[in-house]
Amino acid sequence: MVPAIALSIGGSDSGGGAGIQADLKTFLALQVHGCSAITCVTAQNTCGVSRVDALSPEALTAQIEAVVSDLPVAALKTGMLLNRPLIEATAAALRHLQVPMLIDPVMVSRAGSLLLEPEAIAAYRSELFPLAELITPNLHEARLLSGLPIEGPLDVERAAAALLELGPEAVLIKGGGLASLKGHDYLLDRRGSGQWLQHLPVETPHSHGSGCTLGAAITALRARGLPLLEAVQQAKQFVERGLRFGLAIGAGQGPLCHWHPLLESHG
Repeated sequence: MVPAIALSIGGSDSGGGAGIQADLKTFLALQVHGCSAITCVTAQNTCGVSRVDALSPEALTAQIEAVVSDLPVAALKTGMLLNRPLIEATAAALRHLQVPMLIDPVMVSRAGSLLLEPEAIAAYRSELFPLAELITPNLHEARLLSGLPIEGPLDVERAAAALLELGPEAVLIKGGGLASLKGHDYLLDRRGSGQWLQHLPVETPHSHGSGCTLGAAITALRARGLPLLEAVQQAKQFVERGLRFGLAIGAGQGPLCHWHPLLESHG
């Protein structure tokens, strides 16, 4: 077999629900060989994050170069990059690659907690967004990056247009941070083709890692050659089904289920 290969660049989640772990599980579920480059190591579980240790930019660069020098990566994504040196190292390592790149600007959690150092925001704008085929901010991140208020659908559309000016080929703003937009995401590309994509909202407390999983699913499907719109649509379906089988593990917010295709195939 010669499977499609995808690369995830991001943080390690010791609880296994998000970050690199969620990405690799998603790649496997979608029959793509997953590679990884770890930016930071988090100590976390279903109740929260208790510690974050960043790797050096040199260690990150070495991981990326080891993968791309040997394996034909067909698509890649970035997740938690934490600080400006790691963002700059990522951009330098990726600049020569001609593959679909999904940049998930992991800056603010869905609950509103800042997840990176403030000076890193400018580095995302200048270094990574111009390389991206797609960026996938949540509502908090879209507000932070665009400088615009977002209270409803029209605000989302305005923010997406503003974010497109930062250099990516397309923007997908995830609407789950507003109760009225649960299950609704807005995709805008450089052709000016904007559309709302939706699935039925799933009422579950076990949604940890859903943003990482969406980005990883899009990346895996792009690695397999699907067009961007189709990849986003199928990725949303993958996340929806994963939420329906959410894992009630731990004392806090459990993750969605990444192996739901196996459950569904067995009835």
